[in-house]
Amino acid sequence: MIFPMNAPMFDLLVLSVTAKEDAYGYQLSQIIKKVSNTKDSTLYPVLKRLQEQGFLTVYDQSYQGRNRRYYQITEAGRQHCQMLSEDWKLYRDAIDLIVRTGGMNYE
Repeated sequence: MIFPMNAPMFDLLVLSVTAKEDAYGYQLSQIIKKVSNTKDSTLYPVLKRLQEQGFLTVYDQSYQGRNRRYYQITEAGRQHCQMLSEDWKLYRDAIDLIVRTGGMNYE
């Protein structure tokens, strides 16, 4: 996709995924790659920031003899995800209106 990813969009995607189930970093990166050309290394600073802001917690779990770091959403993360989702819907609807009408009916 050619549209750029910004910090709020990364946050929304990561929090939306982890709101459904805990996820590990590589898993998250593969999901986000479906809508973005970002590198795996781009995701880890986002995860660290979300953790520092109290939106995610982290735990390690053994998988095939190696540890995987799982990210789990917090209640504050759920609230932040809800706010981002509402903002995204407003933004998406405004963009869709301009695309459909050429902005002529924009109010």
